[in-house]
Amino acid sequence: MYLIQFIFLLTFIFGGVETAEYSQNEIHIRINQLGYLPSDTKVAVVFSKFPVKENFQLINKATGKVALEIKPERLQTNEWGGFLYWETDFSKVTEPGDYFLQGKKSKSQSSVFPIGEGTYTGQQESLLEFMRQQRCGYNPTLDMVCHAKDGRTFFGPMADSTYVDLSGGWHDAGDQLKYLITSSYATAHMLMAYEMYPDRFEDKVNALGQSGPNGIADVLDEAKWGLDWILKMHPAPDQLFHQVADDRDHRGFKIPNQDNADYGWGANCYRAAYFATGKPQGLMKYQSEATGVANLAGRSAAALALAARIWEKDLKDPEFAGTCRKAAISLYQMGREKEGYQQGNSYGAPYRYNEETWADDMEWAAAELYKTTKDKNYLEEAKKYAVLSNTADSWTVKDSASHYQLYPFINMGHFALHGVVDADFQKTLEGYYLDGIKYTLKRAQQNPFHVGVPFIWCSNNLLTSLATQVILYEKMSGDKQFEPFLKAQRDWLFGRNPWGTSMFTRMPEGGEYPVEVHTAPYVLLDMQVPGGLVDGPVYTSIYNNLLGLRLLKPDVFAQFQNEHVVYHDDVGDYSTNEPTMDGTAGSILMMTYFSR
Repeated sequence: MYLIQFIFLLTFIFGGVETAEYSQNEIHIRINQLGYLPSDTKVAVVFSKFPVKENFQLINKATGKVALEIKPERLQTNEWGGFLYWETDFSKVTEPGDYFLQGKKSKSQSSVFPIGEGTYTGQQESLLEFMRQQRCGYNPTLDMVCHAKDGRTFFGPMADSTYVDLSGGWHDAGDQLKYLITSSYATAHMLMAYEMYPDRFEDKVNALGQSGPNGIADVLDEAKWGLDWILKMHPAPDQLFHQVADDRDHRGFKIPNQDNADYGWGANCYRAAYFATGKPQGLMKYQSEATGVANLAGRSAAALALAARIWEKDLKDPEFAGTCRKAAISLYQMGREKEGYQQGNSYGAPYRYNEETWADDMEWAAAELYKTTKDKNYLEEAKKYAVLSNTADSWTVKDSASHYQLYPFINMGHFALHGVVDADFQKTLEGYYLDGIKYTLKRAQQNPFHVGVPFIWCSNNLLTSLATQVILYEKMSGDKQFEPFLKAQRDWLFGRNPWGTSMFTRMPEGGEYPVEVHTAPYVLLDMQVPGGLVDGPVYTSIYNNLLGLRLLKPDVFAQFQNEHVVYHDDVGDYSTNEPTMDGTAGSILMMTYFSR
């Protein structure tokens, strides 16, 4: 994912980026476009190049009446982009309706946003719509079958180029690679979200993703698409594949069933399938680092153990439940025998998934297996892995990390384990989450939007994971003191940010959201599929050092770019505007939490 689409990008003839003209006295108001629950902390950010000397009015759109007049509070934080910043707090307004904020003198206005109990109801279903766009094999969004010949194996116990059936799964992002690294997490995350909130998901499509209910929640239909692929990737108790295709994929944008990539058997034919050996791999000069397979085996085992419970109890399908249970046990054993991590492979480029953690995944697997089997050995092993993982595997207590180095971006094992251990160990697990929340809260206090993540590549993935961590910590401990912090992270994603844009495609409808996304369906078919979480802003220093980036149109957000972070709604910016499968799936629990 994210590897440079050299040929495509260099065909464009656009020159330098034009800077938009704007008034130095212009006042900008940033709110959550998707809206607020009545009980939410509701705080807008106001900024300008010059001091703001007026009150702001919250106006009910339907009646035209002023619901509240607010004196803005000056923020003493970093002045990103040379702007001065204020906050306007309208949390006391709980009456349902559509509202907008307006400067009393300047008449500067925010976009219209709702307040109401149903504001987030069903919004997680849009994220599932994007997941269906990413399906490999049969793709219901495009109504086509692609990559049916995946794949031919390398590094496995069988001879190189032996055919194995690894069709299915999800394309990773704007490219068409498939990784167990990300797919295992996406699958397990969706299953945990369902297990926590089984009554909040809808049934509008069948197992193939086609319109029409099938008696199964759509989130489970989507998770099963991942489960079926994980089972293919684990064809025998001692065998595991970890990746299909590599950066030979990056030959410009293409419709999946017309893939022009050639892995040695001709274009649109077989693709390389990499066997997990726990050792460094690579067909060319760029070798991965690897010390084991426990990260992949553990996450996959967690997903399958969750599935075994859900399909047994909720879907009354003991046969599939038994298959998942058996595979979870053998995968966990693989992780025990080969502790360590397997990274992604590249072919001709230096970029890959750099995951270096694994104890968190084994904790999650052992906790889910204990809940599924009641075997106390899993419980004791889960506790040991929890201590081994601690907070050391988390980006939340660090100022930076390399690409996917500390993945997944939240240790779901702590929450999975919390409900089955004694009170003292529960406090230990709560403390691991709390350490990360407090560290990110300190970072958040240094910027005007109160965002707690470092702006490394895929900052939005970090942000939704941080929001999820606060939610899970609250459920574990009952401690609600971080609710305002949680809402600030959520609100950033839907427009309370320098650019005033949502970070999810077509959310909300009629709002400001990513359009010129780095995906083939948009570039070639002009399709705008809702629910895709884009990578998000990156440090300006990172953006300036990435190869092959070139904006293809004038930057509509030019006046809001700053010395700290940049974001572009532009096909040419693969670093900030490419929607990702795992980032989207990793947002589902957060969105479902707010859908109450």
